[in-house]
Amino acid sequence: MNKVELLAPAGDLERLKIDLLYGADAVYVGGQKYGLRANATNFTIEELKEGCCFAHQLGKKVYLTLNIVFHNQDIEKVEEYINEVVETGIDAFIVSDPFIISYIKNNYPQVEVHLSTQNSTTNYKTIEYFKNEGIDRVVLARELSKEEIKEIIDKTAIDTEVFIHGAMCTCFSGRCALSNYVTNRDANRGGCAQVCRFSFKTANKHDFTMATKDLNLARYIPDLIEIGVKSFKVEGRMRSLYYLATVIGSYRKIIDHYYNKNLTEEVLKRQIEILSKVANRETSTQYIDHEADETDQYYTGRQEISNQDYLGQVISYDKEKKLVKIYERNYFKLGDIVELFTPSGKNIEFTVEKLYNEEKEELDVARHPDDIYYIYLDTDIEIEEYSMIRLIKKA
Repeated sequence: MNKVELLAPAGDLERLKIDLLYGADAVYVGGQKYGLRANATNFTIEELKEGCCFAHQLGKKVYLTLNIVFHNQDIEKVEEYINEVVETGIDAFIVSDPFIISYIKNNYPQVEVHLSTQNSTTNYKTIEYFKNEGIDRVVLARELSKEEIKEIIDKTAIDTEVFIHGAMCTCFSGRCALSNYVTNRDANRGGCAQVCRFSFKTANKHDFTMATKDLNLARYIPDLIEIGVKSFKVEGRMRSLYYLATVIGSYRKIIDHYYNKNLTEEVLKRQIEILSKVANRETSTQYIDHEADETDQYYTGRQEISNQDYLGQVISYDKEKKLVKIYERNYFKLGDIVELFTPSGKNIEFTVEKLYNEEKEELDVARHPDDIYYIYLDTDIEIEEYSMIRLIKKA
């Protein structure tokens, strides 16, 4: 049985490595041109080569977004750019423009073409049309219910990709012009200013926002697998390393427990709890089980509190001295109960009993982000590169 694909966002090479090490089967990235996350670091041609090599050594894949709304000046050198990207070893392009679809299929049949969510595909007739044009996979619009997704799969038998986690677009995905009007930045050419998350003053001086809550479909993973979804997509090419490690790690566990026939309510609740703490916005199931309503959106009084659970990224572990060396990210102290988690899915929960600064001087508190600290930990478990530590309970 082929497992459903877990597809992760990567805004740069380090994020690509984190995604794949923490359990993603594939990543989607943006190049220096023609993608919708212009503010992400994105990938040069050389970095794409390195990223594809790293992924392929693990038996995993890399997809490149080529999904802006093309104007005349954008299209002039796109063929040359596509050729450069193909030579890096990319596995698929994520596109929405009909010309780009036909050009890639006619000239590079070895590379898959996935229809981007920017096309806002919501019905099976549209998919039948694009399937005839050679599309290998459709990234469905986020605004579909589980029943609509099932009908599309049943009637088209095409590979479908569904967003399961991350930010939602207030307008229909890919059909927003708020950024253009308010900031003169074109959201559909990579310049979204996220105007939907601005706070506006009303006539009575109250704050008003039209922002949506984030998507979280952790509880629907079994249902979506059973109706035939082929790929689960996580949003967030500009998210932190900790966010990606946590979200991808949690969904990896849920998916694997499902296929191993041991996805209990206890396991699911634990992963949902972890997911609920990693971001600074509330989450909802959005359209998957109901018509989205006021409970899925912020209007007034919205607060976004930065995550304080992420304590640090592991640099190394000295087995002889039993010291974990970390880059600290948030305040913690002796007596705190913490959890070290690794890319391979191992978790070690322990109490901080001894703490040292970089000069190996004993401390009671780690209070300076980006400083190096050492934590005493006696374990035989292999602590891999890119392992991380989060807070479980304060002392």
